[in-house]
Amino acid sequence: MPNQLKSLESSSRILATGSYLPEQVVENPELEAALGLEPGWIEQRTGVVRRRVASADQAVSDLAIAAGRSALERISPHDREAIGTLILATSTPDHLLPPTAPRVAFELELGKAAAFDMAVACSGFVYGLQMADALCRTQDRSVLLIAANLLSRRTNPADFGTAAIFADGAGAVLVGPAEGRARILDIELASDGSGWDQLLIPDGGSRHPFSSSSLDEGRHLMKINNGQAVFRYAVESMSEMASCLLERNGFQVTDVDLWIPHQANTRIIESVRTCLGFSPDQTCITLSEYGNSSAATIPTALDQQVQAGRELSGKLVLFTTAGAGLSCGAALVRM
Repeated sequence: MPNQLKSLESSSRILATGSYLPEQVVENPELEAALGLEPGWIEQRTGVVRRRVASADQAVSDLAIAAGRSALERISPHDREAIGTLILATSTPDHLLPPTAPRVAFELELGKAAAFDMAVACSGFVYGLQMADALCRTQDRSVLLIAANLLSRRTNPADFGTAAIFADGAGAVLVGPAEGRARILDIELASDGSGWDQLLIPDGGSRHPFSSSSLDEGRHLMKINNGQAVFRYAVESMSEMASCLLERNGFQVTDVDLWIPHQANTRIIESVRTCLGFSPDQTCITLSEYGNSSAATIPTALDQQVQAGRELSGKLVLFTTAGAGLSCGAALVRM
């Protein structure tokens, strides 16, 4: 019987990674001059030194397609034919309607693979990984998970709180049936809807549709209403979820070979690192070079490790994330 549900005891693993970062680089001095900030202000407060920005003719689908292709280039034709679903984690789709994922799947020549968007802001990759793992377990087919964002068009150029941090990029992982020791071990997800309005784009949805004043008043752009609340939630939730996963699976912090946190800002990462007790050698930070591309930061950072030649086979990797929503997640993976 086709598509018969598999046993829940089956498992999945990450088979391949890929990424795409736009060529255009915006350095801090350029932004600091535009925002009237002192030299060094952005790096001191965010950890960002430079960020990647998409060209005017690029949409988020272009970034996602490029990242997807880079992952597909690393697998066999047989593995490519086994892909049954494409998940696109993004907060900046090409259009409000239709979803962007089907176009990405078409351009990647994935045939009639199912394709859908997932909008969970910064936590999109880990949420998508949970969905990919579940689909792989039940359908015995691979899932291409792409996280992509083009945030440079959703930040207010006059607001250092968003313009200094956010960037563009896309990362991808292919999740397939596991054989042997390598597998996605455990994932934990959560949210706190009481903080839904701490970081948001006010207009453009069903509650506040675009109006003639939306553009003039900048309500189509990202706005941080309570940065301290977002900071506190990110630190507390990522620390708690990481500790929960490690304890539940019988691991200590010292057992983790690589910790890849969401690249929100250096202060959040360092606060979580101190709380958990990870060493700098265990911690992957790409924020200074690429900025914060929301859901794309974790898979992009993972692929950067692969491209740099780091041997990850058999290594224990921990992902943690938190962001707008307020949503959070953590995943423990044996590569």
